[in-house]
Amino acid sequence: MTKTTMSRRHALALAGAGAALPFLPQGAFAQAEGSAVTIAYNVNLPSFDPTVGLSAVNPTIQSLYQAVFDPYVAQAPDLSFAPGLLTKWGWNADRSKVVLEVRPGAVWHNGDPVTPEDVVWSLQRAAKPETGNPIQFVWSTIGNFKVDGGTITGDVLRFEPTLFKWMAFLTGYVLPKAYYEKVGPDGFEAKPVGSGPYQVEQFERNAFLRLKANPKYWGGAPAFETVVFKFVPDATSRVAEIESGQSQVTLEVPYEEFDRLKAAPGLHGASTPVSDIAMIFLTDTGVMLDRNVRLAAHHAIDKQAIVQRLLRGYGVPINTLEAPEYDAFDPSITVAHDPEKAKSLLAASGFSPDKPVKFPIQTTRGFKPKDYEIIQAIVGMWRKVGIEATIEIYEIAQHFELRARHALDPAAFYNWGNAIGDPSTSTGFAMYDHSPHSAWRQRELSALIDPLWSEPDEAKRIAGYKAVDRKIAEEGYVIPLFQYVQPILYRDTLKVTPQVNGMILPQRITKA
Repeated sequence: MTKTTMSRRHALALAGAGAALPFLPQGAFAQAEGSAVTIAYNVNLPSFDPTVGLSAVNPTIQSLYQAVFDPYVAQAPDLSFAPGLLTKWGWNADRSKVVLEVRPGAVWHNGDPVTPEDVVWSLQRAAKPETGNPIQFVWSTIGNFKVDGGTITGDVLRFEPTLFKWMAFLTGYVLPKAYYEKVGPDGFEAKPVGSGPYQVEQFERNAFLRLKANPKYWGGAPAFETVVFKFVPDATSRVAEIESGQSQVTLEVPYEEFDRLKAAPGLHGASTPVSDIAMIFLTDTGVMLDRNVRLAAHHAIDKQAIVQRLLRGYGVPINTLEAPEYDAFDPSITVAHDPEKAKSLLAASGFSPDKPVKFPIQTTRGFKPKDYEIIQAIVGMWRKVGIEATIEIYEIAQHFELRARHALDPAAFYNWGNAIGDPSTSTGFAMYDHSPHSAWRQRELSALIDPLWSEPDEAKRIAGYKAVDRKIAEEGYVIPLFQYVQPILYRDTLKVTPQVNGMILPQRITKA
């Protein structure tokens, strides 16, 4: 096993959960009048450090982090990369070194200048296993940094083809060295300091996060002086928030409510395919070790019907863990909806509608639009071919914890995010046997992924992942369902820019 393979064992599991909204103090929220806007958000913020621990790799929380902290490399709404605190980045000719140019003139919220030393410290801290960065295996691939003015050079200790993509994604944030070392982790949690467009004014756990504009932001002051993220995990409550005017922006509401409200006076709606996909993890245990059962479960699902009837057309059926915008998307890989083939496969293993194969399936309820109803529909489709599945509801935090322990049910519904569109971040992390993000952990499949982690030839790397995706489809190791279309509702006094990565960034909300 390679050093690259071994280092990936240190990755932590994803986490993030919603909780009931407690009593909120009067005056905590401002209406979108003049210089304030309130966003009814679908998850809570468990931690302010965007580079360590479980919450750091929860894609849904990144909207909150990117309001306060700057990534090394920014992303435009269409997922293309743009300068962040780094204005230039890349390898030298033989890829033995990285060269980074630090933005001049950026300042921390406490008034200190952002320096190349901050960038080096952030990269070194992220590379240390003891720090608890879940993507440590990426950041540890470079080191021995040298600073010359605003230019940083570093040695490539192990070639990682996705390094610069990660600088725009999970844990890819620059933190203030002097301030963090002065106050420590607890002090940073109590009073976080970033260099982003907003700074923290007030935070009530499980209730809200109140931000005020950073007037010295290098990208220009945002349109609104005050932004409040109100944590509203319940989808019905988010509908009430936007309809009553208590919040001016919300997301991830049921699609029938989205269609109703986007036509209501004073409201607008935006919907765009995002980089999230709905999938059913299969765990390599019990009946799922039977290839016929796995493939039958996939062939029995009418994805198009689910998208049209439950999602009102707001979805794109897929057959691999690559959405159309991902680098390794291959439309030639298909798994047809074929109930008769499903019955035939099950019959070969001794199962039928009269003698069904039985297993439980886990799902969230209300985390994503129609998540529970989708699983209800799938269970109905399965019943017709000879699969009897029992639904178990869990919170999203339970999913992360169970997945890390390799203790998910034989089938488990999940929403997978991949804002950088790289196959290593979808197929790689989801299907590699040593990844804590996987449910199917078989060495035969992972042996195909092993060389792709550090493949320097990009065309060969992408082709390799396409071959892995085809193998997964042929063997039924996971059930991809569809690419999400994200519903966003907002007052007509605002202009909201949808992000393909699914984030709601307050710095990209302006007055209409």
